[in-house]
Formats: sequence, C-alpha cells, structure tokens
Amino acid sequence: MDTFIYLFAALFSVLNPLGTIPIFVGLTSDSTKQERAIISLKTSINVLIILVISFFLGKYVLTFFGITITALRIAGGLIITSSGFSLLNGQFSKNKGISKKVRKQVEAQHHIALTPLAMPMLAGPGSISLLIAFYQDHNTTSEIIFSTLAIVAVAFVIYLILRSGHYLAKILGGSGIVAISRVIGFLTIAIGIQYIISAILTIISEI
Repeated sequence: MDTFIYLFAALFSVLNPLGTIPIFVGLTSDSTKQERAIISLKTSINVLIILVISFFLGKYVLTFFGITITALRIAGGLIITSSGFSLLNGQFSKNKGISKKVRKQVEAQHHIALTPLAMPMLAGPGSISLLIAFYQDHNTTSEIIFSTLAIVAVAFVIYLILRSGHYLAKILGGSGIVAISRVIGFLTIAIGIQYIISAILTIISEI
C-alpha cells in the first residue's frame, strides 16, 4: 500500500493535472459539454497508455541505448526539479513548448487529447523517467500490482479534473490554480532532488 501512495503522490505532483486546467479550458472553449467529456476521457486513456508502456518497457529502452539507471535518475531528477521550479515561477505551461501557433493548429484539427494534453502537457519526460527508475527498485509482484493501480488511479483523477476543468476554473480562479500549482511545484522539486541524491549515493557506494 505504501508503494501505491508514494507513486500516486509522485505522479500527481509531476503530472500536475491542475496546472493543465487553463490550457484545457482554452483549447476547449468552443466545445460542447459532451465533446469536453470525450476529450477528457481520451486524454486520460492516452496518459494511462503512455505511463504503462513507460513503466513496463522503459528498462528495455535503457538497455538498448546502454543507459544506466543511475544516469536516468540524475537526468530524471534534473527534469523533475526543473518542472518544479517552473511551477513555482508560474511558467509551467511555457516550458511545455505549447506555442500560440501550435495551439491554433490543434484547435483546428481537434486532436488535442493526445497532443498537447496527454503529451507533453501531462505525460512528459519527468513522469516517464520517474516510472522507469521506480520500476528498477520496485519490481516484485505485489509492488508491480500496486504501482499499476497507482497509475490507473492517477489517470482516473486526471479524467475527473479535466472533466470538471471549466467548473474548477470558475471556482478556483486563476490565482487559486496558481497557488495550488506552486505547492505541487515545491513537492515536485523535493522528488527530483531525492532522485539525484539516490543516484549520487549509488555512485559513492560503487566506488
């Protein structure tokens, strides 16, 4: 159960679905309530698929490219920490690479459930590297089961948040979303630093 709670909290902090609300509201402003529900569902399913593939097949990608788990922890820690600082500075969406030109294109094509919402807004390099590293240390049968349940739970929460995106935007307002995102940003920084510390300790122990 500890595995479930830790991974759920870590993924929620890194994915930060609350920070995606302003983008979701902007991209679906002309959509009907039913269309928003469909986009929310498709987005959460896409995120689930990306995270599950990263969790179970990520280690094989590392092996293919000859990347050590220690190197991944450091790289992932840096990315996660950078995302956390972006949240604290209120520049999270800017660092996601969603330009005005891209927004207009996806609005016209109606493919926003995959890009930019599922990737890179939600499931980005930070969450992918987190899952790959997490699998290396938690690969017993029970840990895999609870980890998978945590990924499914996060995807379900993402669906609920996006499904209520326009309502939450009205209730919380811009300042409320920013405040929550900054708290999540602080936790995200802590997670990233912890990954870097773990990698450094591993290197020291191998010397």
